[in-house]
Amino acid sequence: MRAVVVTDKGPALSDIPRPEARAGQVLVRVHANALNRADLAMAAGHLHGARGGLGAMLGLEWAGEIAELGPGVSGFSAGDRVMGSGGFADYVAVPVAQVLRIPDANLSFEEAACFPVALRTMHNAIVTVGAMQPGESVLIQGASSGVGLLGMQIARQLGAAQVIGSSTNPARRARLTEFGADLAIDTGDPHWVQAVLDATGGKGVDLIVDQISGPLVTPNMRAARVLGRIVNVGRLGGQKTEFDADLHALRRIAYTGVTFRTRTPEEVAEINRAMLEDLGPALAHRAFAMPIDSVFPLESFAEALAKMKANQHFGKIVLRH
Repeated sequence: MRAVVVTDKGPALSDIPRPEARAGQVLVRVHANALNRADLAMAAGHLHGARGGLGAMLGLEWAGEIAELGPGVSGFSAGDRVMGSGGFADYVAVPVAQVLRIPDANLSFEEAACFPVALRTMHNAIVTVGAMQPGESVLIQGASSGVGLLGMQIARQLGAAQVIGSSTNPARRARLTEFGADLAIDTGDPHWVQAVLDATGGKGVDLIVDQISGPLVTPNMRAARVLGRIVNVGRLGGQKTEFDADLHALRRIAYTGVTFRTRTPEEVAEINRAMLEDLGPALAHRAFAMPIDSVFPLESFAEALAKMKANQHFGKIVLRH
């Protein structure tokens, strides 16, 4: 089968043996993959948790149909349309507990491939870790990414009274209101914190989900209310920064970092279960929109990665098999 594998000369489309579904797994025939920022790091040979390095398969999310059931698997059948986490390959073998049904027969494989990472990341950040309650305000930093766009919609779906999204790109920032934002801010503007304070009546935002980190860490604390929460889900702006420990204490902020890189398969399965409990009906009724910026054939994966690296896309970049 075809798979995108990291070699000493960079990622290459290779012919590798088709995996087998072991106990508790399903074998999925992949029809589409969606790209994520972590794919760029892995393509350069870096580790992403336990994954990465020479010989690693690229890719974090897919949509397809079940080809085979491994021993002990129930609740699914061959031919079921599913989505989940795994590589850029024609087939993947994955734990059944991490597989999600595609909730709508009219949702294409290309569309479905855009959801698995964003759904579990943002539901976990907003609900489980961020403890958002109906009527609260939420700020999504890096809101024009696929994960960010879905995060704003999840917050709105679950009753946020005010949703704020950030993007430093004017064209992308102008579209954030289409995906749930009441206010779109530019964190390149030195007055953005004041804009958030003004929008929240001076008290600051209840919950910040931060995909940027780096230079935004301390300004985020200025934009948060006393006893506010900040969930660090990404570090696109840098992994290290100056941290104002006195401001953190003064505002009594709960600052939590999260990643899937150190989570067990059992933890991921529970995150999927909780997400479906809250968002399953909305998913089935297509309450969430995920724009697809562009679609490339699998053999053009390098072009797709280059487009993501250029950071000129809005929404998701997809590979079609």
